[in-house]
Amino acid sequence: MTAEQWRQRVVDLIAGDHSPTGDPVDAGARLIVSDPDGTEVFRAALARHHRFEDGDDQVLWIRPLVGGADTESGYLFDLNVARRRSLSYLRAGLVDDGVEIDLSSGQRARIEPADGPELEELTRWDDFTNRLTPDEDAALGRLDADSWHGRYA
Repeated sequence: MTAEQWRQRVVDLIAGDHSPTGDPVDAGARLIVSDPDGTEVFRAALARHHRFEDGDDQVLWIRPLVGGADTESGYLFDLNVARRRSLSYLRAGLVDDGVEIDLSSGQRARIEPADGPELEELTRWDDFTNRLTPDEDAALGRLDADSWHGRYA
């Protein structure tokens, strides 16, 4: 399997291109991270953007959806909590309907179709991002900053 194949699957999952209805807002991706003994240590829906970085270290930049809360103004995310995260990896491959990634830390990550609570959180994220200006949305999509200095911080 080539890097192109698993990377394309990550792209499709995050974008929701695997939707059974053909509407990408009905689908998305979640991240599950497990320790070497198989114990799940993290699970979250993923925002609809990513960035691969090649070099000495291979890195996949993502934005797990954490830090959301129901407020008087609707469901909002704290963008300093829902910040970019890096997955530094050694190798990755297609598994069933997802992608398994062996992380440099010794943990294993799996990116797979979201359902249940993670898909609900992604729907709330999609609604939240409709509040953003085009510049704010583009800044989030670049995944190039660790802190957010705008609205929703």
